[in-house]
Amino acid sequence: MAGSQASRARVARRIATAAAYGGGGLGLLGVGLAGVLLTESRMAIRAIGNLDGDPPRADGLHGEAFADPADTRPPLVMAFLGDSTAAGLGVQRAQETPGALLASGLASVAERRVRLLNVAKSGARSGDLASQVERALPHLPDIAVLMIGANDVTRHAPAARSVRELGEAVGRLVAAGCEVVVGTCPDLGTIKPVRPPLRWVARRLSRQLAAAQTIAVVEAGGRTVSVGSLLGPEFATRPELFSADRYHPSAQGYATASMAMLPSVCAALELWPQDTPAAVGGPVEPQAVLPVAVAAAAAAGRSGTEVTAAGPSNGTWRWATLKQRFRLALPGGEDPEPDALADGARLRAIASANSQPEADDAGATKR
Repeated sequence: MAGSQASRARVARRIATAAAYGGGGLGLLGVGLAGVLLTESRMAIRAIGNLDGDPPRADGLHGEAFADPADTRPPLVMAFLGDSTAAGLGVQRAQETPGALLASGLASVAERRVRLLNVAKSGARSGDLASQVERALPHLPDIAVLMIGANDVTRHAPAARSVRELGEAVGRLVAAGCEVVVGTCPDLGTIKPVRPPLRWVARRLSRQLAAAQTIAVVEAGGRTVSVGSLLGPEFATRPELFSADRYHPSAQGYATASMAMLPSVCAALELWPQDTPAAVGGPVEPQAVLPVAVAAAAAAGRSGTEVTAAGPSNGTWRWATLKQRFRLALPGGEDPEPDALADGARLRAIASANSQPEADDAGATKR
């Protein structure tokens, strides 16, 4: 495991370095291997099929029930960017989309209304983030959540280019005063129609891309949460966590992933409680300060792990804090899924009870 993690860190750093210096041709697969797997990947795509229709829209105000009527502050503005996972493809109701789930969860913690703007698009790759940022910035978002990467892998986009495009999008948002949380590339090795050896390659590619994404995001001023393992091995045995196409998450799957991202979204806005074990008598959330490439590689294989910048940079030698906010493992190695799924169910209940999205095409909002 340690050797695999070290190798992933080296590859991630090479991709991130190539991205920083304008490289676009550094891929994650050799040409020969890509050719061997091409037929299998086409068969997997045919087996997955397509979901009909567009994701339900959840744009508008969320969490009205949590707001103090005497609070005259404008709502927090949350922008959602990315691909079909960010858009919520695979569910039927607006409150089941990850945007609505996170907006409602944030409202419950902040005790303040949250206005959601979702500009994500099914099929989007990292190169599409620039136009999505253009649409989001006029609304002056306080927080932006990005979920991207799967289509970069499945459509064989050059890894260095994808990482550079993501880093540029995060940099533009940060420069505009927006906090940024990125859900990194999911583990594509869990998709049922994908068979070995393509499944093993898909897992390796998606984790390597996730690690490289983390380096770029942290160095651009954002933070990441590992989505890969949340849609990983534990989901492979739980068909209820996938939608009808066996590719996109179901409502329950989105809720579990959103619950993992919520603490990082709140922490980015300084709304999450600080670690004070002496005061509350509980344990501190597990964390470590590591070189950013090492932290990125570790996070790519651990569900719900947050990576954010730590300390000053020294040339290309940067440090990051690796924090396990969302726990999918219980002490003693017991099977953790029931607790994780219960947390997701609670978040779904909050969204269902308190999210009342309303049409909002009136233009920019102000903080």
